[in-house]
Amino acid sequence: MSGHSKWKTIQHKKGAADAKRGKIFSKLSKELTIAARAGGGDPNMNASLRNLIIKAKESNMPADNVERAIKKGTGELEGGQLDEVTYEGFASGGVALVIKVLTDNKNRAASEIRHIFTRYGSNLAVQGAVARNFKRKGQILVETATVEEEKLMNIVLDAGAEDMQQEDGVFDIVTEPAGFQAVVDALEKAGIKTVSSEITLIPDNYVTITDKSTVSNVLKFIETLEDNDDVQNVYSNVDIDDKILKELEQK
Repeated sequence: MSGHSKWKTIQHKKGAADAKRGKIFSKLSKELTIAARAGGGDPNMNASLRNLIIKAKESNMPADNVERAIKKGTGELEGGQLDEVTYEGFASGGVALVIKVLTDNKNRAASEIRHIFTRYGSNLAVQGAVARNFKRKGQILVETATVEEEKLMNIVLDAGAEDMQQEDGVFDIVTEPAGFQAVVDALEKAGIKTVSSEITLIPDNYVTITDKSTVSNVLKFIETLEDNDDVQNVYSNVDIDDKILKELEQK
């Protein structure tokens, strides 16, 4: 599945990223603030902000929360000072991780990330050691039950997508970052609902884990990172044996 993020489809199956609504709202608020700070508070002029507003609506985030987060980013309200920090490292089995953090306290965030790594026997790496093996891409997931494959492929390829593949009940669409918005707009115009759509990091190669205890450790480690209030995204090159994943899901 070259060029696609297997960890993203694993997250979709497990529902790990959406397990706690309160944390979703907190993370979305930070992303909205950063997007408004970078590109302004008008979604018609700021594609990143527009996509986040759509994501917030789909997550049933209250409109007042969305508006407040945007105003923090534009400076209309206080409290918009957030720093973007990237951490890189390795988990059990040689799994590589890139962790994107948005925080109002870099010292606290660094301490908490180091603690989580130590707790799971993982190692932080110097900046660039891991990220150089990932590529920045647009990624869109669409559930296979919602649209015919041929119809979807025609729409996304015509709009400029690089590739589309099917795995684990979803169509996984990959674009260059510059072409991402055109594909998102084409899907919206066609009335096709997406599971997720974002600019992400996709690894050049994957590490397949077949040992059950290692799988369990890696999943718990990544989910603990995702549960941290300052962590916005965890990107990984992990590929987990489907049989083991199903066994763990049944527990």
